[in-house]
Amino acid sequence: MDNATIWEWVGYLASVVVAISLMMSNIKKLRWWNLIGAALFVAYGLAIGALPVALVNFFIVLIDIYYLVKIYQQERQQASK
Repeated sequence: MDNATIWEWVGYLASVVVAISLMMSNIKKLRWWNLIGAALFVAYGLAIGALPVALVNFFIVLIDIYYLVKIYQQERQQASK
């Protein structure tokens, strides 16, 4: 299997993971799955030289991290009450 084929499959995997994330009713699970899918798309975009794909998905990774941090901080605050 050549390098191009491997990265093509990474792109397919990223698409499936993002689609799975959109089926989640639990927002924390949605953010984690979406983070994984977006990170795969960053790698895919960089590998195939598609900078716009990599950049927008890097931005999505940052958004997912931001909201996951907020979720976990809120959970800690509620647990300490």
